[in-house]
Amino acid sequence: MNDADHFGEHDGDEKDDAHDALGEQAESEEEYRGPVGAQGNGPPGRDGGDSQDGGDGPQGPGDSKGPKNGQAPDGPPRIPMPRSSVEDTGLPLPDPPPAPLLLEHRVLKSLLGAWALAACSPEETAAVEEHLGICGACADEALRLREAVGLLHKPESLDLDPTLRTRVLEGCLARRPPRIPVPEWAAPYDAEAARLDALLQDFGDAEWHAPVRLHWFEGDKPTNRRTTVAKVIAHLLAVDGLVAVALGLDDPLGDIAARAQTPAGRTEAFWHAAHFPHTRSVRGPWREQSHDLVRTVSFAAGGSGQLSVPYGDFELPLRDAMLDRAFECWVHAWDIAEAVDYPYEPPAPRQLHRVIDLGARMLPGALAARRQAGLAGPGRARHLVPAGAPGRSLRLEIEGSGGGEWLIPLDSPGALPSADHEVAHVALDGVEFCRLAAGHVSPEEAAAGQKGDREAIRDVLFAAASMSRM
Repeated sequence: MNDADHFGEHDGDEKDDAHDALGEQAESEEEYRGPVGAQGNGPPGRDGGDSQDGGDGPQGPGDSKGPKNGQAPDGPPRIPMPRSSVEDTGLPLPDPPPAPLLLEHRVLKSLLGAWALAACSPEETAAVEEHLGICGACADEALRLREAVGLLHKPESLDLDPTLRTRVLEGCLARRPPRIPVPEWAAPYDAEAARLDALLQDFGDAEWHAPVRLHWFEGDKPTNRRTTVAKVIAHLLAVDGLVAVALGLDDPLGDIAARAQTPAGRTEAFWHAAHFPHTRSVRGPWREQSHDLVRTVSFAAGGSGQLSVPYGDFELPLRDAMLDRAFECWVHAWDIAEAVDYPYEPPAPRQLHRVIDLGARMLPGALAARRQAGLAGPGRARHLVPAGAPGRSLRLEIEGSGGGEWLIPLDSPGALPSADHEVAHVALDGVEFCRLAAGHVSPEEAAAGQKGDREAIRDVLFAAASMSRM
């Protein structure tokens, strides 16, 4: 055999070996990739279909430019590389988790209270929780303690603290006092109007037409009237107009003629003059008028407080009229909040005290009016004492926020109250007294502590209820 034959024989063997290797590679790739698609027998292209020439062309499996290991040209590998274990990397192994504490049952039981309050260390927490999985008695005790902890935290209201506005303003004014300050007797109205406006700002159409029940006393009998949220704001607008007219501002009623310049007469005229039911559009005029009132009394300085505001049947100084408007604004905001099932807090203590003080100062006049109407007797005194002389008195004690003590003369509005002539003592919560003065609770049902002359106590409680109006 010559060299050529030997070379040819060797060359043939190499070709056979290469052919066998290619066959094995093709079988392995076919086994990995799955069966050949139905549209051709060529290797799949980049888009998962067949190659254009349908055979082992330039892009076939044997070509060096084709995909390798399932990798598309210019793309990431389709077959992820095997991950090496941490033992093969040479890196240090992570520290094993610490063994749980081995504590006695009595120790674990003593830790249940701290565990319920989330006051245990992580190790103690893990030990206690592992123990609760195997001890039913401790698990029941832990459940009771967790429920008790939940009762310790009183659910907080989503509403802002009613004193927040006052505290923020005081902090700001302490740094830079206002050039034109709001009089102290006008501050309660300013605050209550702002609180009511905040309540109204998110009302939809349905809330503005929600039914509201107004309550007040006429004589010795309670009465009420059904209206809507929008008409309550219209009522406030009409009655606040009494103060606006006294200050020289525009009357919100305009050309509407009221049968009587009383709060009820102006309200009825304003309601009946509307061609359509009142809606949210009444909020803007009412809020603008409240701003005008506060701005006007602020520019007029302290001397304007003695200006008289006629209410039809009686008159009030401007400083008392503004407190009266603050009280009614709060009461009707309370009515609106109840109609839409929304919580509403009482005024800040300082402002509530001013409102209560106004009611206590108006009690002698209300008592005299009831006596003139034959609804209250002169009591044990056969003759009423003259003005300026000391007479029988009732001690009115208001407890809680904004409280205090007042001596109420019983025999005459002009009589001097005297502790030496005290014949009765009545104790009421501040909010309860305001509810009584607003006609929201009857004198018989008011939660009042009583001591002394029962007839005098009854007359004062009914006099407080008689100050209410629509």
